[in-house]
Amino acid sequence: MTDRKDLPEFIWQAEDSDHTLLNGVISARTELIARVELKQLGYQFIKIKTKPRVIFIAPPQSITATEITLFARQLATLISAGIPLVQSVDIIAKGNENLSMQTLLFKIKATVEKGDSLTEALAQHPKHFDTLFCNLVAAGEQSGLLEALLDNIATYREKTERLKKKIKKALTYPLAVLIVAMIVMAILLLFVVPVFEDMFKSFGAELPFFTQVVITLSEGLAKYSGVIVLILLFMAGSFFYFKKHSGSFNHALDHCLLKLPLIGLIINQSTIARFARTLALLSTAGIPLIDALQSVSGTCGNLIYSAAIMKMREEVATGQRLNHAMHSTALFPNRVEQMIAVGEESGALEAMLIQIADFYEAEVNNLVDNLTSLMEPFIMVVLGVLIGGLIIAMYLPIFTMGAVIG
Repeated sequence: MTDRKDLPEFIWQAEDSDHTLLNGVISARTELIARVELKQLGYQFIKIKTKPRVIFIAPPQSITATEITLFARQLATLISAGIPLVQSVDIIAKGNENLSMQTLLFKIKATVEKGDSLTEALAQHPKHFDTLFCNLVAAGEQSGLLEALLDNIATYREKTERLKKKIKKALTYPLAVLIVAMIVMAILLLFVVPVFEDMFKSFGAELPFFTQVVITLSEGLAKYSGVIVLILLFMAGSFFYFKKHSGSFNHALDHCLLKLPLIGLIINQSTIARFARTLALLSTAGIPLIDALQSVSGTCGNLIYSAAIMKMREEVATGQRLNHAMHSTALFPNRVEQMIAVGEESGALEAMLIQIADFYEAEVNNLVDNLTSLMEPFIMVVLGVLIGGLIIAMYLPIFTMGAVIG
C-alpha cells in the first residue's frame, strides 16, 4: 500500500455549505480522486491544480588532490590484483561517495571502453590530471608496468601534498594571528578610545604625547574608515586579479618570495626537494631527461625555478651535463650539483635524486618546525606591543588625574 505522503499533492480552493471560501493541499493518486474526496467533505465549486514539487539539488562537490592520489593508489592495487582496467575504474567509481569524482571516473571508464588508452582518457581532464600524471601513466602503459607507476605516482603525490600542507600551515598561522590583532586594534580605536577621549576632555588638562597620538589615530580611523576599507579591498582585488592574469606579476612575486628571510629559504629548499623528487620519478619511469625536465618545469611551483629548469633543458639538449646546466642557473646549492655529478658519473642518478629529495624534505620539515617555534614568541611580542601600547596610552592621563584635581 502506497504511503499517503509519497502521493502527488494538489492545491485546492472551494466553498463549504456556508459559502465560506476555503483552500488547502490534499494528497491523492490522481486529480480526479482528489476532487471526489473533497466533494465527500461537502465542498462545492472546487478548483484544483497540481502542487509543483521542490527538488533540492545539492551543490557539486569539488574534487581534491587527495582524492586523485587515492584513485591512483586504488587503481594500482586493483590492477596488481589482476582486475582489468575498465572493471577497476568502475569499482573505484561505484565506491566513491563524492558524486563529482564518481562522474569523472565514469567518463574515464567510458573513454577507455571506446578503445582509447588510459593516458588519453586522463588527458581529457587536465584540471585533475596534469601533464606529469599523464606522462607517467603513458610510460607505465608502454612498459607494461602501469600498476608500479601508479603506485609511484600516489607515493609522490602524498609526499608533495604533505610538504605543501605543512608549509601552508606554518605560513597561515602567523598571518591569521596578525589579522586578528589588527581587527582587535581597529575595534579598540573605533569604539574604546573615543570613550576615554570624552572622559579626558572633562579633565581639562593637557594629555600626554603618546595618548594624543593614539586619539589622533582613532579620530583618523573613524573619519576615513570607509576610504581605508575601499583601499584595502581595491588592493586585495588588484592582487588576486594580477596573480590570475599577469605572468610578469607572478614572476616578480615569486622572485620576492625567494628573497624573504627564512620564508624564502623554506620555499627554495621545498622547490629543490620537489624538483629532485619529480625528476627521480620521471627517470625511474624511463622518460628521457630532456622530456623529464620539461615536465618538471611545470610542477616545481615557482616561476623563477621553472624558467631556470627550461634553460637547463636547452643546455642539456646541446650536450651539456645536467650538473653543469644546474650550475649556470645559480639557484642550486653546491651540494646538489655535486650529488648530481656523482649520480651521472656512477649511473645512479635516480638514487641520488631521491637522496636529495629526502634530505631537503627533512630540512624543510625542520625549518617549518623552527619557524613555528620562533613565530609564537614573536607574535606574543607584537600583540603585547600593539594591545599593551593602547592600554598604556589610555591610562597615562589617569596617572596624572590626582595632580589635575589638586
